[in-house]
Amino acid sequence: MSRLFILVLSFLIVSMPVGAKTVGNKKADSYFKKRKKSSSSKSRVTASAGGAAHYLALHLGGYLDDESYSWGNENKDGVGKMSLGLTYRLGEWVNSSDMLIRVDINSFGLPEGNTTKMSFIPMVTFPDANSGFPLYFGAGVGLGVFFKQIESESALSLDYQLVAGARFFNVLDSIGLFMETGLKNHIHLLSDGQFNGVFVSAGTVFAF
Repeated sequence: MSRLFILVLSFLIVSMPVGAKTVGNKKADSYFKKRKKSSSSKSRVTASAGGAAHYLALHLGGYLDDESYSWGNENKDGVGKMSLGLTYRLGEWVNSSDMLIRVDINSFGLPEGNTTKMSFIPMVTFPDANSGFPLYFGAGVGLGVFFKQIESESALSLDYQLVAGARFFNVLDSIGLFMETGLKNHIHLLSDGQFNGVFVSAGTVFAF
């Protein structure tokens, strides 16, 4: 009986370090897996090399060529004047494209008088900013609201833009450069009239 007791006791003593070692390895593996996963998910929301998790662009520009149709008493070229805008990156489809919101203030000079319009345009651009690639392309559709409009013309418009541009982040700390060109068009919602314009703009982009 005493021999059996000694044998069982010896077996337990020998097996305990092996069990502890197995548990220790599993816990260590689990820890490193969690840490690796946490590090991977964090890198998705921080700026990659040359890219940015969030950015805000301020831009100023004008029109290279434009035409207005049924806006006022006659069709006319060269009515587009100054354009001042703000573009903010709301989010991204990972490794694909960005979702932006753009607020533009545009001024126009018609024979009947000057007009001013603010546009609110959700946009999609690709590739995403986190890719670090400087060139991008995009499109957006939104609403235009005229603060100043000529008589008998709509105060609301459907605005749409097609753009191509370049953004260079962190040229000076978190401040970069922004350049863009493309089409800025609108169609009046409550009356006849539309505007088609080719624009160019430039400004600064703040990455954070």
